[in-house]
Amino acid sequence: MAANNFGIQGLSDPEVIRSRSAYGKNDISFKKTNGFIGALSGIAKEPMVLLLLVTACVYFISGKTGDGAFLASAIILVAGISLFQDSRSRNALEKLKDFSQPQCKVIRNGAVTTVKSEELVVGDSLMVEEGNLIMADGVIAHANDFSVNESVLTGESLAVYKDSAAADHFIFHGTTVASGLAIATITAIGNQTRLGKIGKSLEDIPDEKTPLELQISNFVKKMVIAGLIVFAGVWSINYFRSPNLLDSLIKALTLAMSILPEEIPVAFTTFMALGAWRMMKMGIVVKQMKTVETLGSASVICTDKTGTLTENKMSLAKVYTLQADRLTDASEKLPGGPELNLVRLAMWASEPIPFDPMEIALHEAYAGSCLRDERPDYQMVHEYPLGGQPPMMTHLFENKNGERIIAAKGAPEALLAVCDLTEAQKAQIGVAITALADKGYRVLAVGEATFGGSNFPARQQDFRFAFQGLVGFYDPPKKNIQSVLQGFYLAGIKVKIITGDNAATTGAIARQIAFQGDSRSLSGEVLMQLSDQELQDDVEAVTIFTRMFPDAKLRIINALKDRNEIVAMTGDGVNDGPALKAAHIGIAMGKKGTEIAKDAASLILLEDDLSKMVEAIAMGRRIYANLKKAIQYIISIHIPIILTVFIPLALGWIYPNIFSPVHIIFLELIMGPTCSIIYENEPMEKNTMLQKPRPFSSTFFNWKELATSVVQGLVITAATLLIYRYAVSNGFNEAVTRTMVFICLITANIWLTLVNRSFYYSLFTTISYKNNLVLYIIGATIILAVALIYINPLASFFSFAPLSADRLGLSAITGFIAAVWFELIKWRKRVIKTSASPVKR
Repeated sequence: MAANNFGIQGLSDPEVIRSRSAYGKNDISFKKTNGFIGALSGIAKEPMVLLLLVTACVYFISGKTGDGAFLASAIILVAGISLFQDSRSRNALEKLKDFSQPQCKVIRNGAVTTVKSEELVVGDSLMVEEGNLIMADGVIAHANDFSVNESVLTGESLAVYKDSAAADHFIFHGTTVASGLAIATITAIGNQTRLGKIGKSLEDIPDEKTPLELQISNFVKKMVIAGLIVFAGVWSINYFRSPNLLDSLIKALTLAMSILPEEIPVAFTTFMALGAWRMMKMGIVVKQMKTVETLGSASVICTDKTGTLTENKMSLAKVYTLQADRLTDASEKLPGGPELNLVRLAMWASEPIPFDPMEIALHEAYAGSCLRDERPDYQMVHEYPLGGQPPMMTHLFENKNGERIIAAKGAPEALLAVCDLTEAQKAQIGVAITALADKGYRVLAVGEATFGGSNFPARQQDFRFAFQGLVGFYDPPKKNIQSVLQGFYLAGIKVKIITGDNAATTGAIARQIAFQGDSRSLSGEVLMQLSDQELQDDVEAVTIFTRMFPDAKLRIINALKDRNEIVAMTGDGVNDGPALKAAHIGIAMGKKGTEIAKDAASLILLEDDLSKMVEAIAMGRRIYANLKKAIQYIISIHIPIILTVFIPLALGWIYPNIFSPVHIIFLELIMGPTCSIIYENEPMEKNTMLQKPRPFSSTFFNWKELATSVVQGLVITAATLLIYRYAVSNGFNEAVTRTMVFICLITANIWLTLVNRSFYYSLFTTISYKNNLVLYIIGATIILAVALIYINPLASFFSFAPLSADRLGLSAITGFIAAVWFELIKWRKRVIKTSASPVKR
C-alpha cells in the first residue's frame, strides 16, 4: 500500500465486504453455462458416441448382452476421457483468464492499493491514469488534465475531456484513459454498468475459427459423410447377401466406426489449450488460443527500443546548456549555474508525480542537486499533454505570489521549431545532439516561456520559447538481448526496430547489440509521404524506423502483412494499441505496459523479457509440429483399421467379420491417449528453431502432407492382410486368424507411435527424448493386448485364441517391419540435407 495525497479516505475493509455482499463481483457475464453440462452435451452429439449407442442397442436387441454391456461401458469410458481432457483445457484457460485480468488502483483505508478488476466494489475510490482501461462506472471526484476515449460506447474516436466540476463527470466501464489522472467513486459494476447493459448482444457473436480449426472441421465433416455413405453401402451389400438385418447392421456400424477420426478435433483443442497453459507457466500469458497456432508462423517481429531492447532504467547522464555551449556530466551532483537551472526546468516540464523513467530521473537529479526544493511552493495551473509530431509537452506552474514557471520538454526537433534561434545556435545545438545520440543517449530538449495572461493559447506550440539546452539519458541494453536477437535470426525471423527515438540514438544502441541492418533507417514523417507500393519495397529493406507515431506504426504493420509476412509487434504505450491490434501477434509488456496495450495485445510477457518471445515462438512451433505428428499418426493408423474391416467384407473372404465393434472400440481407446497424451507431451526437436517459419496458410490436409500418412497406412494394411492370408492358407481357424491380425496391427501401432515421433531424426535419436508417457502408454497397450489373448474370459469375449511363439513372433515381426521401414526414408532425408548443407546442421 502507498499513501495518497488527495485527501480521500476510500472504503474501509468492512465496507468493502458489505458492498461485495450487496452487489457481487465486478464481472460481466451473460452466458450462465455449466462447463460440465456443456461438455456432456458436446459428447452426446459426437458421431462416435452415437454409433456406439446404436451398436450397443443392436447387440442388446439381438441378445448379445455381453457385447452390448461392453459397448455401453465403452461409452462411459470415452465420455470420461473426453470430460477429463475438456476439464484440463477449461482449467488451463481459466488460469489464463485470471492471469490476464487487469489490475486496478483503489484508495481504501486512506491508502492506494492494487486489486484485481473483479474485486472492485460499488463505493470504491478508483484511481485511473493515462493508458488504463476503466473497469467500472463511476462519478469523478478529482481530475487532472483528464480525457477519455469512449469509442467503445459512442463510436466517437476523439478523446472527451472530463472534470469533477464539468457536466460530463462520469466514467464508464470499457473506455480508456487518453491522458491525465482521475479518482472516481464507483457507482456500478459488472452487468449493471452501461457496457454490461448494452453488451447482451455480445453473447450472440460466434467465436471466429482459425484456419487450422476450419481445416480440421472440414476434414472431419468429409470423413463423417464418407462414413455415412460407406455405412449405407455395406449395410445394403450385406443385407443383399444374407437378409439378416441386425447382423448386416453390425457389420456396417463396425466399418463406420473405423472411418471416423474423432480424435483429431479433441487433439487440436487439447494441444492448443495445454500449449497456452504451458506458456503461462513460462511467464507468457496467451489471451486467445488461436495465438498459439499463429506463433509458429511468425516471420517478422517489430520491437520498440526502450524497455524491450534496453533495461528501461533511465539515468540522467549528460546535460548541454546553450548558454555555456558545453556538455556536462550529470551522473554526479550538478555544480549549479546553467546546468542546474536546465535540470530544474526539465523537472517542471515533467509530471508532478512521475511514472515515466526519464521523469523520475529528472526529479531525482533535481532533488539531489538543488539547495532548496521549490516543488511544495508551486501548483500546476495548466498542462499541455505530450502531443505533436515530433512530440513535446508543456506545464504551467504558479506560486501563491503569482510567479509562474512555463517549462517545456520534448523531441529536439519539436523545441527547435518553437524557439527563436540563430543559425549559429542551431548549428551548436545540432553538434551537441549528434554527440549525445552517437553514444546511444536518449535526448530531450528543454525550453522556457513567459506568459502573463489567463487565457492560455489553445496549442503549446503558440508559446514562444527560449531554448535552454538538452538532457541526455542513458538506458543500457539488456544483457541478454544479443542472444535473443541471434535466436530470432537463427529461426529465420526478421527483426525491425520501431521507436519514437531519433535515428542516431537508435543506430548507436543497434550497433551495441549487434543488430543486423543498422545502416539504414526511415523516419515516420518520411514514411507517411511514401505511396503504398514504395512503402512495401522499403518496409522489407529497412530495419530501423524512427520518430514513429501511431499512424506510421500502423502503416508499417499493414505493409508487412501485405507482403504476406506474419507479424509480431511489441508495445507498451497508449499509442501502440492500433498497431498491436493490427498485428497477427500483438505482444504487450506485463510490467511497464499500459492496460490499453494489454487489452489490444493477444499475448503478454509478464517479465517484459523479449527472450520469452523466442521461447513462445519455439513453443508455437513445437505445438504445431506435435499436432502434425498426432494427426498424421491418426490418419496412418485409421487406414489399416478401415481396410482390414472393409476388404474381407467386400471381397467375401472366408472370415468377413474379422473385427467387430468391440475390437474397433478397443483400438480407438488405444489411439486416443496415444495422439492426445504422448504427442502433446513430446519435447521440441533440436532443429525446430533452425527452420524457416512455416506459411500460415499451410495445411495438414493437402496431398503432399497426407501422402506420407497414406503410404504408411497402406503398408500396415498390406502387412495385416498378408498375415490374414497366411493364416487362412495354413488352415487356421477364425479366432487364431483374428488374433494374428490383431497382434500385427497392435505391433505396427506401437512402432508407428515411435517412428512418427520425428519425421527427420531416427529412432535412435528420438528414443532419448524425455517423455515418460511413451513408456506408460506403450506398456499399458502391451499388457492389455497380452491379457486379451492369454486370459481366458477376456480372450473368449473378444473371440481371440492363444498363439504359439512362432505365430506370435511372425505377427509381431510383420507389424514391426510395416512401421519401421519409414526409418529408411528419414535416413535418406538426413543424407540429402547433409550433402546439401554440410556446415549448417
